[in-house]
Amino acid sequence: MGIPNKDEVKGKVNRVKGEVKERIGRATNDPDLIQRSQDDKAAGRAQETFGKARRKVGDAVKDVGEAIRK
Repeated sequence: MGIPNKDEVKGKVNRVKGEVKERIGRATNDPDLIQRSQDDKAAGRAQETFGKARRKVGDAVKDVGEAIRK
């Protein structure tokens, strides 16, 4: 497993931001904030998934390159 890339990190940040917004929204009974929290969490999951896929492709390309050099 490689080092997380910027998409993975930003995705995790968005997910955490969504969690915080959700807790605040539920505590203050603010349905708009709760909805925005769901949007942030969904965007964060998508960005994190994209980052993981991008890293896996990069790792595969690196492995192929190393196999060719041998």
